[in-house]
Amino acid sequence: MDALVFGQRLRHFRKRAGLTLAELGERVGRPAPFLSQVENGKREPKLSDISALSAALSTPVADLMSDALPSRRAELEVAFERAQQTYTYKSLGLEHLRAGAGLSDEALEHLVGMFEALSRTSSPAKATPSELRAANGEVTARLRSRDGYLEHVEQAARQVLSACDYQGTGPLTSRHITDITTALGFRVRLVDDLPQSARSVIDGRNRVIYTAQRNELRTRQARKAILQTLASVALGHPPPASTEEILTQRLETAYFAAAVVAPESAAVAFLREAASGRDLAIEDLREHFYMSYEMAAQRFTNLATRHLELPTHFIRNDASGRIWKAYQNDGAPLPTDPDGGSESQWLCRRWGALAAFSSADRFDIHYQFTDTQEGSFWCATHISPDLADHALTVGVRFEHARLFRGRRTSRQEASSCPEDGCCRQAPAELESKWAGAVTTHSRAQERLLGLLAPGISGPPGLGEAIEFAERHENDPSNLQATE
Repeated sequence: MDALVFGQRLRHFRKRAGLTLAELGERVGRPAPFLSQVENGKREPKLSDISALSAALSTPVADLMSDALPSRRAELEVAFERAQQTYTYKSLGLEHLRAGAGLSDEALEHLVGMFEALSRTSSPAKATPSELRAANGEVTARLRSRDGYLEHVEQAARQVLSACDYQGTGPLTSRHITDITTALGFRVRLVDDLPQSARSVIDGRNRVIYTAQRNELRTRQARKAILQTLASVALGHPPPASTEEILTQRLETAYFAAAVVAPESAAVAFLREAASGRDLAIEDLREHFYMSYEMAAQRFTNLATRHLELPTHFIRNDASGRIWKAYQNDGAPLPTDPDGGSESQWLCRRWGALAAFSSADRFDIHYQFTDTQEGSFWCATHISPDLADHALTVGVRFEHARLFRGRRTSRQEASSCPEDGCCRQAPAELESKWAGAVTTHSRAQERLLGLLAPGISGPPGLGEAIEFAERHENDPSNLQATE
């Protein structure tokens, strides 16, 4: 149920019945301030409240809960309220303005129209790097404030799961997905001519979801693509009006897909049993629910703090150390931009997420303790061949490592980043030895990215190159070349 739409319909039927908020409140046993919040979309009524309101207003429940707005004025009020909830609007520094009776229809039309024009100029295609980083920082901070757990998405997942009777025992099957799709009023068609840039296409007129043939997508990828598409329907996502909304919806659709594949109750029971045996492992969660390692890692971070009281961190990075995704609520000192986001920042070379690439266990799980200025952290890193050799890391503070498999690892590093002397500079004796003798030529794309996204610090450069030259100085091939 869309709280804003329900509130508008409730106000419409209340006024049609000629009742004040106080009078309606007396009939349903609810105070007027509560009903006012419901009409303004700030509270969601319980089913018992909706039944009582239906009876008091002599209006069928289906009419109260319809998703159609009752008037053009109602459409404008909802659009204006949603506009004020976006990052684009908040970035203007304006106070919240209630669309009360004193605000004429004409004025409201102008305000909504101006916001729509503003949103078009602030779309991701036109957003500057600083605007994009600011929106990403806002979304990251909001997720951290909720400890990685999104109640409204979990609730939406529970509702669609009830339609297919999937309890989390065994993998989610094609039949389950068909039942979910049907319950949402759609059907899925697999095609071989999907637009190259699209993960899926929704035909809202004929209620069809098009996605790629299975021979183009692996089973888990195809399932994820369909579920993320269905998420926008189940969550009632409107067309995004700002960069922040696009990033929020992207986060929620990925969350929803994981919450359907690994239902909350089943996943929590599985994790609690593993924690009681001090044998928590992301790979077990992956195998139990037949999901990708990345989805399993992110599902763990969704549930770990809420249900296991385990603050945690998650990182996805490439071999160069550039962060693609990151989340933490355990104080792990991940590099961040001025707006608080870690995407496109560079990891310290001492962290397990990057050290795994040079580990003998490159294609196993790389366990490591890392001492930092914010404390000691344990992490498990998996290098995924499905993601072009990206590393996926889940970690916790030292005192919580006792609950995980791999806690007995002897690997331990120390990181003092962002201090210059940590991983970006070679030891002083090597700096002196190789001064002026080593140069590097950075990859053109890396240099271009740095120019397009100013303010993002570069990867370890000359210091790493000096250490490389030191390791290879006495290679037999070098001596032969000299001779």
